Amino acid sequence: MSEMINSKLHVVVLAAGKGTRMQSDKPKVIHKLAGEPMLGHVLKTARELNPVKLTVVCGHGAEELKTVFSGSEDIHWVLQKEQLGTGHAVKQVLADLGRESNVLILYGDVPLISAYTLGNLVEVLDSSDRDELALLTVNLDDPKGYGRIVRGATGSVLKIVEEKDASESIRQIKEVNTGIMLVKAEALQRWIPKLTNSNQQNEFYLTDIVGMAVQDGQEVEAIQPSQAYEVDGVNNRIQLSRLERIYQKNQADQLMAKGLAMADPSRFDLRGSLEVGKDCFVDINAVVEGNVRLGDRVMVGPNCIIRNSEIGSDTRIEANSIIEDSRIETACTIGPFARVRPGSLLEQGAKVGNFVEIKKAHVGKNSKINHLSYVGDAELGEDVNVGAGTITCNYDGVNKHKTQIGHRVFVGSNTALVAPVSVGDDATIGAGSVVTREVGDGELAVARSKQRNISGWDRPTKNKD
Repeated sequence: MSEMINSKLHVVVLAAGKGTRMQSDKPKVIHKLAGEPMLGHVLKTARELNPVKLTVVCGHGAEELKTVFSGSEDIHWVLQKEQLGTGHAVKQVLADLGRESNVLILYGDVPLISAYTLGNLVEVLDSSDRDELALLTVNLDDPKGYGRIVRGATGSVLKIVEEKDASESIRQIKEVNTGIMLVKAEALQRWIPKLTNSNQQNEFYLTDIVGMAVQDGQEVEAIQPSQAYEVDGVNNRIQLSRLERIYQKNQADQLMAKGLAMADPSRFDLRGSLEVGKDCFVDINAVVEGNVRLGDRVMVGPNCIIRNSEIGSDTRIEANSIIEDSRIETACTIGPFARVRPGSLLEQGAKVGNFVEIKKAHVGKNSKINHLSYVGDAELGEDVNVGAGTITCNYDGVNKHKTQIGHRVFVGSNTALVAPVSVGDDATIGAGSVVTREVGDGELAVARSKQRNISGWDRPTKNKD
């Protein structure tokens, strides 16, 4: 879409509903799809149209909703104290509408609407000096529950009839209202005050303005979305899960089109953005969150989670590993069953092996932490070998402290490095040591109690009772 502001376009998102069928205390529109609130998806799409103003009509859980989107300063919030229908919701924003604006009505629980489809709808009124209303409709094999589009003999739209108010013949119509429409503000100012709640729901239907437009001699334009799922709304968790899989399939298809190989795209979740290099492979049940970048020839094993991280070329992430808020350079190996916590950096050729956890650790070039170790708040030089069961004791119960390890250090298995502590280049730590003070360059540190072998001792026996 163009980056120029559309000075006529005012987007209004209706998001006041409680969402009773979600069986939740949270406002419906903050339930997440691909890791982001449904309303967030709608707002992101709306912003692609570059509107001059973005308004959200809130109601149930309004304060919680505002808190979730507290960083979005471009949102103008309007409160609908009572939820008396879509027409009543739009009535709350009439005073905020510019006289010359075109008002695009969207819904916070319709998260997959595309900017392409909305752009086509916007163009309908942009290209007409006379028309005042354009609708987005869709044809459904099973239109149950939707308002029907009633057309005249010439095919022009006459009105929308909600299902509960429809005759049996009207219920046979397959073309339905999506609720999404574009209306000139001046026309809304005329029509909204005329709405009544004389219907089965005792609500003020926004859709009734279609009949008013026809009475005013207007030709109501109607276009359809590129894909029917774009206009699917979410009323319960079943519908939300269905849209989740559609969204994930679309993302997987886009990534595979860019060259990413996947073992099974139906078992992949992207909850953010993923940039991939050439010849990368992602195995089953991988979850990518936030902003992630993979270099060339990266292999991600099954059941891995990668969050807000950069993975260098030729790196292998073995099964069941978690990487978050970290940078992995080229030709590294991680896992299986490894956890790389925030603030970590692995330089070229480094290895973090099975059942190893690191946190805020800088692991130097070709250094290895192969098994069953915890390394936190530490800096390791190049070619360091950390034995199994090693722990950097970084927390004293109040503050965190750093462990500094030089180049070419060998740390024996089952070693505890009590921070703050430093180990010089080419030093060796004997297995089973508890290191509490500095180890100099080239020194051997052995810090363990002397072994005693006791002959002739009696092994304990089990009590008979």
